[in-house]
Amino acid sequence: MQLYLDTANVEEIRQAADWGVICGVTTNPSLAAKENEDFGKILPTICDLVDGPISAEVISMDYEGMIKEARELAKVHQNVIIKIPVMPEGLRAVKTLAAEGIRVNVTLVFSVNQALLAARAGAAYVSPFLGRLDDIGQTGVALVKDIVDMIDLHELDTEVIAASIRHPEHVPAVALAGAHIATVPFKVLQQMFKHPLTDGGIDKFLEDWKKAQGGK
Repeated sequence: MQLYLDTANVEEIRQAADWGVICGVTTNPSLAAKENEDFGKILPTICDLVDGPISAEVISMDYEGMIKEARELAKVHQNVIIKIPVMPEGLRAVKTLAAEGIRVNVTLVFSVNQALLAARAGAAYVSPFLGRLDDIGQTGVALVKDIVDMIDLHELDTEVIAASIRHPEHVPAVALAGAHIATVPFKVLQQMFKHPLTDGGIDKFLEDWKKAQGGK
């Protein structure tokens, strides 16, 4: 399973890219708005930092607007993936863009039905939001597994991005559910490194080495 970073913050992306653990980046209008900077300037920088798929979302809710925005975003870099919400106008746009060779990540997916429609329209990726389902008492990981099983069973050419990851335990859960990709916030990526036995082991190794050197 690949890891994407879910952020529009250039410094977070730069640091995660330096660690060598991320394969792509996902953004959305809410994440972009937090940066208080023109997203048109941020996107090329992200593409320079990470050699992998970079999802950038349209904000138009009509077919013509989506197509216009998508084509402009796709010109920024060959790795740009267009994010479009799962809705009739959106899937109409997905069909057109896919025919043009522009890859689309269909977002805000909360059911197998929505994922199936997106895949049939030509989506390269579908993004089920597990954390938001957990928030309303449903099991987001179960949805990810169901979508993966459906795509595998019918041999659809669509990858599943497990989105709305809220904590480190979501990551192995979606990996075991078969997700092709998990997109995680920077905070969760940092938490994935941590384990008390690792921290304690490092401290013990350093303490033992210091004693062996005569306390120097």
